[in-house]
Amino acid sequence: MLLYPVYAVLFAETGLSPGEISSLFVIWSITGIVLEVPSGLWADVVSRRWLLAVAPLVTGAGYALWTFVPSYPAFAAGFVLWGAGSALRSGTLQALVYEELARVGAADGYARLIGRSGAVGTTAVMAATGVAAPVLAAGGYTAAGVASVLVTLLGSAVGWSLPETRTRPEEHAEDTSYLGVLRDGLREVRQAPLVRRSVLLISVISVADALEEYLPLLAKATGVTTPTVPLLELLVTAGVTLGGWFAGRGSHAVAPALAVAAVCLAAGASSGRPAGFVLVAVAYGIFRWAVATTEARLQEQIADRSRATVTSMAGLGVEVVAILVFAGYAVGSLWAGPWLIFTVAALPYLLIAFALRRRGRGR
Repeated sequence: MLLYPVYAVLFAETGLSPGEISSLFVIWSITGIVLEVPSGLWADVVSRRWLLAVAPLVTGAGYALWTFVPSYPAFAAGFVLWGAGSALRSGTLQALVYEELARVGAADGYARLIGRSGAVGTTAVMAATGVAAPVLAAGGYTAAGVASVLVTLLGSAVGWSLPETRTRPEEHAEDTSYLGVLRDGLREVRQAPLVRRSVLLISVISVADALEEYLPLLAKATGVTTPTVPLLELLVTAGVTLGGWFAGRGSHAVAPALAVAAVCLAAGASSGRPAGFVLVAVAYGIFRWAVATTEARLQEQIADRSRATVTSMAGLGVEVVAILVFAGYAVGSLWAGPWLIFTVAALPYLLIAFALRRRGRGR
């Protein structure tokens, strides 16, 4: 998606104020909150492969609006469509991958596979960041937008090519209605402590993901020139990629790893120097590894029947946390710089590490 590294600039150059741009991010997150669990229910009732083929097309429609009718209403509608596409994919992909692996006796490879697929996706983002510059120079935002739409068409084809051997819902004797599947999912979260803890853990770890939107501000606060900011962002992206690549290894060390990541994030952010981004990159790599590890634990604990629904509940928690982070950053920025906000954001990870250690899950 070539628009990814420059869409905020597109908004600004169209005439949007910082407040209007922030409101778009909120619209994006609210869309995810509203649609996350319903889309998970849908994925447990209909073909998951079909949803994975449709999701990129919905997102691509949003990119098309941004490209051909750039305006606040079009940007807002585009984020609604992007949020809808993400919701259709969230939970659906994890459920499909885990079940297909389980059917061939390879469920223990889920964390490794999903982590590496995320690493490949992050690498693609890095590539898009590099390719965006010449494409923008040659054809402006229109060329970057058209290319982004074409990529979603390719994503749809890839989604449709995934295998799906799940038994059709009508072959089951249980209640396969939306309410029946929802009741099953809520029952799993309510009655299974490990499921509930994994859902909460995935949600809280996502604090760093939401803060990622503000990494350019943290980079700029180190005193570097504007052209250098993307280079520091790429450093963090490389850390995330490595974290995903190592997913599936050392899964019993989540607690100490999160403690190390918290220290790295705080030290790197508070250093006020470009070199501090090396530590920030390490922290983000650990966070990505921890999310993949926790997602694998969640998949091991839930039933196929409501797998996408429960996974989407974790996604709902991620969206709620994102809105809290956006609001917290907006308020905090009135009296604190980016370095202090990022440093404070490291504290929850220390608390998580301590809580996991007490339960013996981090050993």
